[in-house]
Amino acid sequence: MELNVKGILIAVFSYAIIGVFHPIVIKCQYYFTDRVWPFFLVAGLLFLAGSLFAGDTASILLSITGAACLWSIRELREQTERVEKGWFPKNPKHK
Repeated sequence: MELNVKGILIAVFSYAIIGVFHPIVIKCQYYFTDRVWPFFLVAGLLFLAGSLFAGDTASILLSITGAACLWSIRELREQTERVEKGWFPKNPKHK
C-alpha cells in the first residue's frame, strides 16, 4: 500500500503561507499604511495567472499564495482599524 502524502504537504505549506502573510500585512500597514493594497492585488493576480501554467503541486501552491495576497487587501484595511483602536502600534511618522 502506497501512501499519498501530497495532501498533507499542501496543508503544511498552506498553513505556512498564511502564517507568513500575517506579519507581512502588519509590517506593510505600519510602514506604508493600507495604500500599499495595489501591490497585493498585482501580486495576487500574477500568482494566480502563474498557477494556470504551473505543474500539479506548484499550481496549487501558487494559487494559495495568490489567494493570500488578495485576502491581504482586506486584512490591510482591518489592520488599519486595529491600529486606530489602539490594538497595534501606530507609526509616528504617519499622520
